[in-house]
Amino acid sequence: MTPHIQHLKGTHSKNLFLKDKKKKRYWLVTVLHDRQVNLNYLAKKLGVGSRNLRFGDEVATLEKLKVGQGWATPLMLFCNSGEAKFVLDSAFLEGGHKKVFFHPMTNAATMGLSPEDLTFVKKTRHDPVVIHFGKN
Repeated sequence: MTPHIQHLKGTHSKNLFLKDKKKKRYWLVTVLHDRQVNLNYLAKKLGVGSRNLRFGDEVATLEKLKVGQGWATPLMLFCNSGEAKFVLDSAFLEGGHKKVFFHPMTNAATMGLSPEDLTFVKKTRHDPVVIHFGKN
């Protein structure tokens, strides 16, 4: 991907669709594209308890976000009735980035929004849980 997007001015994201061990709670986590996410750290921050976060499977992703596995994006939150919580890496808001780039419901394209534009998710009843993913 990097050779095709390196000309774009801004930062890029990756999205993780996660569920708890009992499949009762779901999260769409959007972080910097090169960020390594420690699931135990994230679980503690979300109050889930360590070792209780799992990646959502194809069935859960289709049911909650209406897209296939690997295509999760904040844009899909409008399809979710509020069951999936939105977790946003604080680096998007604090990093001084002009644009944040992510896939628009397909991994064959990239689009950019200003970090402030990410607040559109509030209109979908998904106030972001902003977490610092720095050194954890």
